[in-house]
Amino acid sequence: MTHPDPRAAVKSLAPYVPGRPIEEIEREFGVTGAMKLASNENPLGPSPMALAAAHEALASVHRYPDGSATLLRRKLAAKFGVSPDQIILGAGASELIDITVRTFLEPGLAAVFPAGIFRMFPVAVGRSGARIIEVPVEPDLRPNLQGMLSAITPATRIVAIANPNNPTGAYVPRTELAEFLEKLPPHVLMILDEAYFEFATGLVADYPNGLSFVSSERPLVVLRTFSKISGLAGLRLGYGFGPESIIASMNKVREPFNANSIAQAAALAALDDEDHRNRVRELVSTERAFLFAELTKRPVAVHPSIGNFLLVETGGTFDAVANDFLRRGVILRPMGSWGYPLGFRVSVGLHEENVRFLEVLDELITLGIVIPAASASSPAAR
Repeated sequence: MTHPDPRAAVKSLAPYVPGRPIEEIEREFGVTGAMKLASNENPLGPSPMALAAAHEALASVHRYPDGSATLLRRKLAAKFGVSPDQIILGAGASELIDITVRTFLEPGLAAVFPAGIFRMFPVAVGRSGARIIEVPVEPDLRPNLQGMLSAITPATRIVAIANPNNPTGAYVPRTELAEFLEKLPPHVLMILDEAYFEFATGLVADYPNGLSFVSSERPLVVLRTFSKISGLAGLRLGYGFGPESIIASMNKVREPFNANSIAQAAALAALDDEDHRNRVRELVSTERAFLFAELTKRPVAVHPSIGNFLLVETGGTFDAVANDFLRRGVILRPMGSWGYPLGFRVSVGLHEENVRFLEVLDELITLGIVIPAASASSPAAR
């Protein structure tokens, strides 16, 4: 049977592969009680206030959602001190990355990223048919900002930084980010992905707030999400800030009703529950420090992180041993497709989950299945 060929950009595209669900792993490997530390999810789950609001909103699912998310944009605007017209909603920050790319890129144009950035960036650019330019990172895994500036050409329309970056946990300090933005030529739009902003802010003194750089003159879009700190990953809701003219252009590309009514109701309630966000922040801060300290005692290379995850590298290809963790009910995220073939990403979980992960890691090291790391590696070295 013959059929039309997809576009050339689609034929050559490497799709984004999400983390595998608990139910699938339990069925495939015949285990029970599997725990997922693969997708940087909120270990405490959503706010009870958000759950109650979502449940109440179910009674109206026969109605289309507010396509403009008017109440939610107003509430976000009041919270962050911007105009509602400077805010756009999406089905997670991932969709907002795609919307931004589809708004500003086409074949013949280019985007510049640091190597090892969140993989939805190259996927979105690949779909557009534009050219992807990935710049090797610094030895400490931070973006090489001068290298990124040097890679910009008249064809460049987008540069992007995830701050902190997933999966490395590295970040760009405030002063360096400000200097980078000042040096960007006016024909280039900057995407600043702050999906893990709430875990990072206040943790280190020089971590920047991207909103402080948003103005009507600066071509900058800042992305955040309800998936992480608010624990609403399954409802798919992200939000972005930018100049009104840029947001207006993106809204021409945005699908109607992309922010569903259940997600909008839950997000409105979640914004009111600062106590829940504080509990999540405190847990993640405590357990991230515990995990990092414990991993430094083992023969692996663990990278510092200000997100709710850690990048860990071993002495052998992690894909070769990933199933050994799965057979023991521990779901981690292999990082080979992100540029770290020796590595995996482990999300910060509840204390008992983190302890169990460490016990399985110790068992596999003792059995010789996990090979000790000689030294850390990164895309900068490859």
